[in-house]
Amino acid sequence: MEHHLAQALAGLTTGIYVLTVADGEDHHGMSSSWVTQVSGEPPLFSAAVDNQHFSNALITRTGAFGLNIAGARGQALEDYFYSPRAKRVNNLSELAYELSPVLRVPWLTLAMISIEARVKDTVIAGDHTLFIGEPVGVRIRESDRPLTSLDLDYVYVGGKSVIPRWR
Repeated sequence: MEHHLAQALAGLTTGIYVLTVADGEDHHGMSSSWVTQVSGEPPLFSAAVDNQHFSNALITRTGAFGLNIAGARGQALEDYFYSPRAKRVNNLSELAYELSPVLRVPWLTLAMISIEARVKDTVIAGDHTLFIGEPVGVRIRESDRPLTSLDLDYVYVGGKSVIPRWR
């Protein structure tokens, strides 16, 4: 059943995003695919972050994060954040970015769209925390098609579970 459940969850298509956070001199990013809009008025979205991930503590402490939407030409972002090179505290040093105007969170140059968000609420959901973000600023860098889980050869379904995508 567990394998079938993982395969079923892999059928939930998602966008490919990079959540970023700045805490003093610490500038960190993580790949995320569990992001969705949750309210129209006010506009709010949620981002799920593993409770054990370094970013979780930084977002909790600062109350702010960046949502960087990877476009089809931004595959390098997913490749980088999926690699062992990104598994460190200040992992943005190899990437071009600027700090957003209001909350000073990293906006990645390779992202097609970047949003700076203030944490409006949190919900513990199993081994993840849902951070409910309220956008306070947006940068649209280029017109592109968003990168989705359908563009990847694998799907993250939680924990250490990454399964190959069937084609």
